[in-house]
Amino acid sequence: MDQIELDSFIGRYIGMWHEPDAQRRKQMVLGLWAEDAENITRRFVVRGMAQILPRVDRAHEEWVASKGFIFRPIGNTDAHNNLVKFFWEMLPRGGGPIQARGLDIFVLRDDGRIRSLYQFAEPLPV
Repeated sequence: MDQIELDSFIGRYIGMWHEPDAQRRKQMVLGLWAEDAENITRRFVVRGMAQILPRVDRAHEEWVASKGFIFRPIGNTDAHNNLVKFFWEMLPRGGGPIQARGLDIFVLRDDGRIRSLYQFAEPLPV
């Protein structure tokens, strides 16, 4: 994956969390994630599109729509073979202190869609 492809992938991934229209968000999920994908965090594991779609919707509603946060890359994003690492932070849309940081590690299928996503979120001390 070259830098242009990597930037495009990350842009679509971040855009998915921010998309206010549920139908467009669903189409973004379907374009990014494999049907048998899994999203693994310390708190939960969701597998398959029947669980990925509601997980993305819940996160959008909780963090973006209700609380007004945005996610943005913080650098050091890289890819090789079918792996992508992506560092991010969450902060108020209108500015303010960063509320969380994290690292997402993607395992991509050969078609470029997400097969597995391992997320490491680090809430910041209050």
